[in-house]
Amino acid sequence: MVVLGSKVLSLEEVYRVLFGGEELILDEAALQQVQENFLFLQKFSAKKLIYGINTGFGPMAQYRISEDDTHQLQYNLIRSHSSGSGKYMTPVLTKALMIARLSSFMQGHSGVHLEAVNLLRDLINKNVYPCIYEHGGVGASGDLVQLAHLGLVLIGEGEVVYEDTLRPTAEVYAQLGIKPMSVHVREGLAVINGTSAMTGIGLVNIINAKKLLDWSTILSSMINEVVEAFDDHLSHELNIVKLHEGQNKVAAAMRHVVKDSKMIRHRPDHFYKELEDEIFKDKVQEYYSLRCVPQVLGPVYDTLMQAEKIVVQELNSVSDNPIVDHHKQNVFHGGNFHGDYISLEMDKIKIAVTKLSMLSERQLNYLMNDKLNHKFPPFMNLGKLGFNFGMQGIQFTATSTVAENQTLSFPMYLHSIPNNNDNQDIVSMGCNAALMTNRVIDNTFEVLAIQIMTLLQAVDYLNCQDRLSTFSHKIYTEARAIFPKFIEDSPKYKDAKKVKEYLQAHEPETVFI
Repeated sequence: MVVLGSKVLSLEEVYRVLFGGEELILDEAALQQVQENFLFLQKFSAKKLIYGINTGFGPMAQYRISEDDTHQLQYNLIRSHSSGSGKYMTPVLTKALMIARLSSFMQGHSGVHLEAVNLLRDLINKNVYPCIYEHGGVGASGDLVQLAHLGLVLIGEGEVVYEDTLRPTAEVYAQLGIKPMSVHVREGLAVINGTSAMTGIGLVNIINAKKLLDWSTILSSMINEVVEAFDDHLSHELNIVKLHEGQNKVAAAMRHVVKDSKMIRHRPDHFYKELEDEIFKDKVQEYYSLRCVPQVLGPVYDTLMQAEKIVVQELNSVSDNPIVDHHKQNVFHGGNFHGDYISLEMDKIKIAVTKLSMLSERQLNYLMNDKLNHKFPPFMNLGKLGFNFGMQGIQFTATSTVAENQTLSFPMYLHSIPNNNDNQDIVSMGCNAALMTNRVIDNTFEVLAIQIMTLLQAVDYLNCQDRLSTFSHKIYTEARAIFPKFIEDSPKYKDAKKVKEYLQAHEPETVFI
């Protein structure tokens, strides 16, 4: 089990809950702090004007709410802001969102009743997924619309997905013996004011982007193998004089993949001797998409490490407003719900992953174009040239998908539109940024699937399985079990889907030591 509240929650622990089936338990000392924080706010708020407890919201905060209406106010807030549209978030994104919201509450500065944290824990552990729409939040007072749909489920309304079926929340609660959350002081505002949607999506994005980086490093190493590239562009000696951590990590990972390859060549054996030829048929240096992989993927590595640091900090932060401090005996109004930290990191990941997909497409093009590689038949066609087409058709899909990534990579961080009667006059668009990054990542798995399919055909064309490194041969064998060698033309869309699912679900031996 993963304990929440006793220490900083890590990305690895989030992964274990999302993908490893582990349950969350709440630390008793942290729960005591949540309870003390709630009791303080309950007492402190009497006879005082505190935003969101006895006032309206946003630009209507100047309207005082009578004591008789304060509880209904919180329900009105949740119901009125449950106004999303578009597709539902996937269950894994929804679960990550709930983990992020629960983590914020467990810091003990949100003034919520224990009912709220216990209910969130139960929904996470029982795999009950609130139906939360993708469209709606601008990431300024947090992810208001997305989190309102979470709030709607917490109060027993709306819909959930349970056991892969869309059902009314009340029906599932009755089946599982779950009691809806009641409003005690400010549970409505506490639930919807925060960055938990963008943070949860961001956590999943980082997990999947790191997997993409692993795969891109592996496939880049394998293409260097099959074209019998020289080893010095991967060498420690060449890369260490460039002082970027990411570049050196990628180069080291590539050396790890090809360490016992019988195909990678040692330059001194070929060129560092007296030669009589005036023109060399052999390339002295590889094309950049093969030779400059550490320099291209290195910044991707560094970007993901920085993003993980920032998003995990946000995961362990308090992101609602106002902040209730029972230690200082005060309530502080401000803007911790503003999502700029996440928005900027998501845009950076989106740009970095798009560049990774561009590298994949260029490597794919090199394999397809016999005029470039001088080694393989056009379009990796193992059949009759002119009669069969090999990988020609599916290359279009890779090119088209990379082009979409390039357009999607315009930064949302810079796309502020004032709204809420100009109360929210500068916004982060953080949830949009996170969702668009999620799409770019999904697209890139499609591109890498096409790349590995083509690499498999290249290995079979050369009949070089026994010359591959141990690492590469294992990947070749696993992937060939999903996508067998083909000569005659056949539809490839189902194969591409299966290979993509393999890349997404498979945990390759880590290449980053």
